[in-house]
Amino acid sequence: MDNFLIMVNVREKHVMAKQGIPMKGLPEANVFQKSDLVHGMERGLAIGGLTGFVSALIVMGFTEGGLPLGVGGIFTLTLAGALMGIWVSGMIAGDIPNTQLKAFEKAIQSGEILVMVDTPKERVDEITELVRSHHPEASIMGVEPTMPAFP
Repeated sequence: MDNFLIMVNVREKHVMAKQGIPMKGLPEANVFQKSDLVHGMERGLAIGGLTGFVSALIVMGFTEGGLPLGVGGIFTLTLAGALMGIWVSGMIAGDIPNTQLKAFEKAIQSGEILVMVDTPKERVDEITELVRSHHPEASIMGVEPTMPAFP
C-alpha cells in the first residue's frame, strides 16, 4: 500500500474497526461518532423544551389566581425542561449505536476499517478524488448532511 498525504487535521479523522484489528497511530472514533448521542441530545432539547413550556402554561392556567410566572418564569421552566431533556436523552442515547453507521456494520465485522473525515463542504470532492486515486479498492460511501453549529 503506497502512502499519500491528505492535509486534514487529526481531530477531523475518526476510524472504526472490529475488536482486535490493530489501529496503532489511527485516531479511534469517540462516543460522538460511535453512538446516537448527538441525535438523542437534539431530541431531548426539543422535547424537554416543549415540555417545560407547556408545564409553565399549565402552572399559569390551573393555579388559583393564575400564578403570575411572567416571561421570566416561562423562560426558566422552558430552559429547565430543555436542559433536563438534553441530560436524560444524552445518557440514554450514549449507549445506543450510531444508526447512521448501520450500513457499515457488516463490513466492519468482516475486518474492514471505516474512516470518517470531517471536512469543510468545499474540500469533499478534493479529498474524495485523492482517496480514489491512491486507493481504488476503497469504497466512498457518501457525505453526511452538514452538522449544525449547536446540536
